Amino acid sequence: MNFMTVRDLRSQPRYVWETLAKEREVIITNNGKPTALMVPISDSDFEATLKAMRLARAKVAVDEMRALAKDRGLDRMTMEEIDAEIAAARAERAA
Repeated sequence: MNFMTVRDLRSQPRYVWETLAKEREVIITNNGKPTALMVPISDSDFEATLKAMRLARAKVAVDEMRALAKDRGLDRMTMEEIDAEIAAARAERAA
């Protein structure tokens, strides 16, 4: 995994592009924190790459929601409790 700074991207773009071509991914950092992931794409695999990235982000979001629900004890709710929560949310929206 290659980490490069935003400054590297501005001051040494050729090196960043060469590293990306060789290593297949570069993580861009800003103030020491990862902020972006660069992956090479081409016209032929653009849509497939974009779809894979979106699916990966969606999976991460779902995993985070599941972990949060488990931490709050919501994974032990009965169907009756779930139905009651749904009905209350719908009633609140309708009001």
